[in-house]
Amino acid sequence: MRTNFLFITTFFILTSLGLFLYPIDGYNRSGITRLLQIRKFQEDSIPYTRIPKGAYLGVEDIRLNLLSRRDDPMEVLLTEDRSFAERINKLFPGKGYSATVMDITNPDSLRYAAFREEIGYQPGSVGKLAVLIALFDQLAKLCPDDFEQRVALMRNRRVKSGIWGTGDHHTVPIYNPQTNQLTRRTVRAEDEFSLFEWADHMVSVSNNGAASVVYREALLMAALGEDYLTLTPEQAEKFFKETPRDSLTNLSHRIVNEPLREMGITEDEWRLGGFFTNGPDKYVSRKGGSIGTPVGLMKFMLKMEQGLAIDAPSSLEMKRILYLTDRRIRYAHSPRLNDAAVYFKSGSFYKCDRKKNPDCGEYAGNVFNYMNSVILVEHPDGTRYIVCLMTNVLNKNSAGEHMYLATAIDRILH
Repeated sequence: MRTNFLFITTFFILTSLGLFLYPIDGYNRSGITRLLQIRKFQEDSIPYTRIPKGAYLGVEDIRLNLLSRRDDPMEVLLTEDRSFAERINKLFPGKGYSATVMDITNPDSLRYAAFREEIGYQPGSVGKLAVLIALFDQLAKLCPDDFEQRVALMRNRRVKSGIWGTGDHHTVPIYNPQTNQLTRRTVRAEDEFSLFEWADHMVSVSNNGAASVVYREALLMAALGEDYLTLTPEQAEKFFKETPRDSLTNLSHRIVNEPLREMGITEDEWRLGGFFTNGPDKYVSRKGGSIGTPVGLMKFMLKMEQGLAIDAPSSLEMKRILYLTDRRIRYAHSPRLNDAAVYFKSGSFYKCDRKKNPDCGEYAGNVFNYMNSVILVEHPDGTRYIVCLMTNVLNKNSAGEHMYLATAIDRILH
């Protein structure tokens, strides 16, 4: 098996092209085909209005901001600045809103504000960040000595959706370089993408099926170790059929939650209870429920900027994946952020009682109506800050409210 491992990883390195490039200029490194179309638009001087000016950074422009503070414990970083907090907290109406804000413009003089930061919310798609962390955690365990082996594995390992990735209404972009055509559609069972592309689908367009596929692959890495490198679809299916449900459930729960605990994020601050689609229910049960808090999410973002989310190379690569080069929505849609680089994940989860209100609409639930935004903003003038905003405001689509708060917070910070 050791011989196979050396052969496979050597093959991956030779075929990865070795270019440290990403996001839009990172097609050669990542193999994410949607980037190829945007790069072609740039080369041919064709206007591309889907994304603003701040989305065109090159990979070498993306850096971690708090490497100089990597030895500082979280309790030191999360020391509230009273005057700053007073200004920020006046923006929030009260019940139904919770947030943390960290000004990291000057790493030696951080400013932190917290508003009902320990209140728990259903994180929705923000929980996909836990899956991203789990993937990089398992890659580190599988290829501990060389980060480029992990990148090569993400680029070259292609896996099919199967039942795990279907059943979500969110579409994914599929680009054909030969015809120069891009289509957007839901995931099908026969769809095959690289690990990098599945991770991109999970984050950039928040596809639930992609999240379940990435989660599945992290689970297989944890269970099979080096045997994962030569795993066939038939062997994977056999593994799930023959492994007891409780074993799979416990393992799936552990791989997404243990990395959070290792970063000092408690179970009450952030946990993930299961997959994002119903297909995995055939093999794996949900456990413990999902919850998120602004302080838990802020801890992850700070760990990432310190280079301590798994390790420094993993932290930087996760930040690249979070760099938004698709259309901006909700909080990130604020025009004040157009020139800024934005690293973003949004999530929502709502429920309507039609007996109470037959006209209850999308993202405006009257039973619960969670909308969450996690964002790192980097302005060209050096202003940099992190916001973790979580809301549960009934009967109202909070996308506009998130955008309004984005504008108000940016006025204070920028």
